[in-house]
Amino acid sequence: MDLIFFDLDGTLLNQASQITPFTKQTLDLLSDRDIAYTVATGRSMLSARQVIKQHVFELPHIFNNGVTIWDPKEQVLTLDNLLEHSELETVLDCARREQISPFINTIDSVNGAYAHHIFHSTPQHQVEKDLINKYFAKTEASLLPIASLNSSHHVTNISMIGDTHTIRKMWEYFNSFDSLIAYSGPAVEGKDFSWMDVHHRLANKGSAVENLKNQLGASNIICFGDSDNDLSMFALADECYAPENAKPIIKQSASAVIGHHHQDGVAHFLRERFSL
Repeated sequence: MDLIFFDLDGTLLNQASQITPFTKQTLDLLSDRDIAYTVATGRSMLSARQVIKQHVFELPHIFNNGVTIWDPKEQVLTLDNLLEHSELETVLDCARREQISPFINTIDSVNGAYAHHIFHSTPQHQVEKDLINKYFAKTEASLLPIASLNSSHHVTNISMIGDTHTIRKMWEYFNSFDSLIAYSGPAVEGKDFSWMDVHHRLANKGSAVENLKNQLGASNIICFGDSDNDLSMFALADECYAPENAKPIIKQSASAVIGHHHQDGVAHFLRERFSL
């Protein structure tokens, strides 16, 4: 059984963060052939749903770099390797020193439903204000002051955005801890800005992919990704492919380099690979 895992941004999605009609048609062809596939993304559950809600992904979805797994068939959410209070304080202390506003993402069960909260301090830069007004405010998440965060909340990850130099310095600092891992990349807001997500060190796509492989009885794992948070699933995949736009370290780790994500590289490859 083949089981395909797609990263979203920079891989399955185009530069407008969309699944193109050609890629959508290709996914439908996979379904017609009973070829199993799903997503493995660093995006939060709410963020990813905005992209994939009009498309059929029947198998469990991997969000937050493996912290969150959502089974759409059983309507069951699984959380693993959440950030602990001491780790949270480490991140918040650094954010205060560097004058960067952290956005703390949590998922909690409330009356049988799942509530998404984003706790944050007062934004100190325009790029942070824009993130709140143009994106967070349009999601289903509740935006709350960081002072109302308590130990009962399940923290999946902490997101930040800022000038590239500052984010890079913080990225290096967080990755010096045995209990933390940080991922970063250029922000869509411009070349002077970068984003960063901080997780528990044990949270990664690879462990989530392996769990689903065992759960579904797959024999051949095929992964597509473009960034360093995809390395963990590349390491255990039978086949792994990087689009032309991927980071050099991903290209070096891939079975092959395929077409650019803005030119439906994944879809074109799949049509050839499976004779669709």
